[in-house]
Amino acid sequence: MKLSRYCLAAGLLSVSTPALAQSLTSAETAQVDKTVTDALAKSGVPSASVAIVRGGKIVYAKAYGKQAETGRTRDDAPYQIASVSKQFTAAAILLLQREGKLSLDDHVSKYVPGITDGDTITIGQLLSHTAGLRDYWPQDYSFKAMATPVTPQQIVDRWAKKPLDFKPGTQWQYSNTGYVVAGMIVEKVSGQKLLDFLKARIFKPLGVTVYDQDLAVGPGFPQGYGRAALGPVRPVQPPARGWLYAAGELAMSARALATWDVARLDRAVLTPEDWATQETPVKLADGSSNGYGLGVSTGTANGRRTIEHSGEAVGFLSENIVYPDQKAAIVVLINSWSSDAYQTIAQKLAGIVLSPATIDPADAAALARVRAAFDQLRDGTLDRSQLTEDASYYFTPTTLGDYRTSLAPLGTPTAFVQTGKSRLRGGFVNRSYRVTYAGTTLSVSTYAEPGPNGKLEQLLVTPTQP
Repeated sequence: MKLSRYCLAAGLLSVSTPALAQSLTSAETAQVDKTVTDALAKSGVPSASVAIVRGGKIVYAKAYGKQAETGRTRDDAPYQIASVSKQFTAAAILLLQREGKLSLDDHVSKYVPGITDGDTITIGQLLSHTAGLRDYWPQDYSFKAMATPVTPQQIVDRWAKKPLDFKPGTQWQYSNTGYVVAGMIVEKVSGQKLLDFLKARIFKPLGVTVYDQDLAVGPGFPQGYGRAALGPVRPVQPPARGWLYAAGELAMSARALATWDVARLDRAVLTPEDWATQETPVKLADGSSNGYGLGVSTGTANGRRTIEHSGEAVGFLSENIVYPDQKAAIVVLINSWSSDAYQTIAQKLAGIVLSPATIDPADAAALARVRAAFDQLRDGTLDRSQLTEDASYYFTPTTLGDYRTSLAPLGTPTAFVQTGKSRLRGGFVNRSYRVTYAGTTLSVSTYAEPGPNGKLEQLLVTPTQP
């Protein structure tokens, strides 16, 4: 039920790359198979189901590992996708707004009475996790009450009537409770059960089958597993009915989820405007944002723009990453909630099936020059012929000594990447970089003369905020 454990490198250089050829080569297919089977073997996760979109088409879908309990031998086993479901609840709200039946700016008290400060919380704040409602499931385990069936109203009564954690719109905090309220609003406005509405308006048009995760248990469905510390992998007891609801109630195959990803790439089912609304990061009252939109996170990973969400249900973990500029997506579903295998698989599949991110040649050349200068500062051997007169003036013996004595103990960086785009200022080209070590991250700000051999006017190194 949590937001992604998959760490997006937000702020890295965003690049645009062409769509890839649609099919996987035999070599790529072999790499995919090895990646998944190795991850399962090393982690002890019983099974996985993956799907790959390339060139705007589903080019690969396959289940791996222990599938005997499902009675299914192909790629259609419906895994519980948990919080990946949130984007569908948000899509339902957007569809109703498009029909004029509600607005993201409506206050929740108009639809669900009794919620703390419901006359100031908006529907949009529910979907963007900025409402301040107390999360009912922050734990990574099934707590005591989850052994008993629950209704959405009971969740609201216990958690949504507590004092808010913050004033609506001023902070971001993941809240499953907010999505329960959003699901209740969909049902009240549409006159349908949430899942019935989603089936009629989204899944039937897509031609895919989905299940209520409460019912996706027993014969024909994957069993969820877990482990305590490094102990044996054991089956886990699913929660009683009602606990996932609008915050994560769906079970579906990797292929079915990839079909939705294709719709996102094609701007189908929803209008292009509504897709854009879902993917636009919501800003807080102070103008800041962490990249979360309405049920999805946006950011970059290894230089590629991403739209992403993960999910955690009892015994299941899921990852869904869309790469819109490459017309690609990766879906990974596993039936254990005690392993990061789903992250490992998703990251490695991206390296296999996506084309290398392209970098502007000028930026690439500048990166090499800056990295060389940085290494010189670390060693105390700065080549002043590569500096302008002012930059050379800045690096006094004391300043150079401080750079050497503070940087040298850090050793060699594990990553040195440009963040953001280059820009002109004061006749110079300004670029920024992030330097990563095992326990430290630094920011580097540079100004350089234009051109391939432009001298450095500035190279300042500062620690990033923790």
